[in-house]
Amino acid sequence: MYEYLVGLNVTDDASYQKYREGMTPILKSYGGGFNYDFKVSEVLITQSQNKINRVFTLFFPDKETSERFFSDPEYLEVKKAYFEKAVESTTIISRYMKL
Repeated sequence: MYEYLVGLNVTDDASYQKYREGMTPILKSYGGGFNYDFKVSEVLITQSQNKINRVFTLFFPDKETSERFFSDPEYLEVKKAYFEKAVESTTIISRYMKL
């Protein structure tokens, strides 16, 4: 399993929820999903200049599948419609193979 640890700065919760609702069926069709999801009120240490108020893990069967998902035209439509206005910044904290 290939997993991402992601931090976001969500500025519009309603639009972000619509993004999640729209992208989740596409994500599942690629064998992906979320293992953890947190709303964060305080970040004590960071290596990024980006603000972070949401942290989650996103998994896929393998790296290649994750790359296909992120370039899927249907996913990109949902991202453009909701994610881009809902999220100020994205921080990929880590990518790793999960055993």
